[in-house]
Amino acid sequence: MNSLDLFLSLIKNGLATTLSLTFLSAALAFVLGLLSGLARLSRYGILRAVSSVYVEFFRGTSLLVQLFWIYYVLPVLGFRIPSFQAGVLAIGLNFGAYFSEIVRSSILAVPKGQTEACVALNFSPRKRMTRVVFPQALLRMLPSLGNQMIELLKSTSLVSLIALGDLTYRANILNASTFQTTTIYSLLLLLYFLISLPITRGVKLAEQKLSAGRL
Repeated sequence: MNSLDLFLSLIKNGLATTLSLTFLSAALAFVLGLLSGLARLSRYGILRAVSSVYVEFFRGTSLLVQLFWIYYVLPVLGFRIPSFQAGVLAIGLNFGAYFSEIVRSSILAVPKGQTEACVALNFSPRKRMTRVVFPQALLRMLPSLGNQMIELLKSTSLVSLIALGDLTYRANILNASTFQTTTIYSLLLLLYFLISLPITRGVKLAEQKLSAGRL
């Protein structure tokens, strides 16, 4: 096989899985990060405690071990999860913990004078958060969220270890059958880089749009 054939084979067999895994894991991570980030700022102790345990546990343990636990241990306990769903769940839970800290710290970074002004205007807590605090916090979140999205994309390669047919898994199969190691893994590097470009560009455009909206 020549380089073009190898490139097309990787795209045909692994790209859709990697993109789907990245998108769904990121969506789950964002939802979990937003909810747990807000919960850590809640006035209710039980919400703060539960969300803090979640964040500390998933940030303090290895993503690879979490993936293996979900895929190999849960079936022993009677919960069999297919490899794709296991990948989405493990990556989403892990990065949700990091997203949570980004959400929490960004909200805390909004000047307290903004909240005090909302109180003076008799805004409800929900209106304060949705109309004033969160829009400002979102602008602060974007650079860190963008960096974490790139890390999430790179972390999807771990699912090749549970035989999920992503780009890395397909590259390993091609390498085993063709022994064109340098070409295959160079193409794999290029593909991950090309996938990351729209993420980086999208975050920058979102930052520019939000910044322009505040002028």
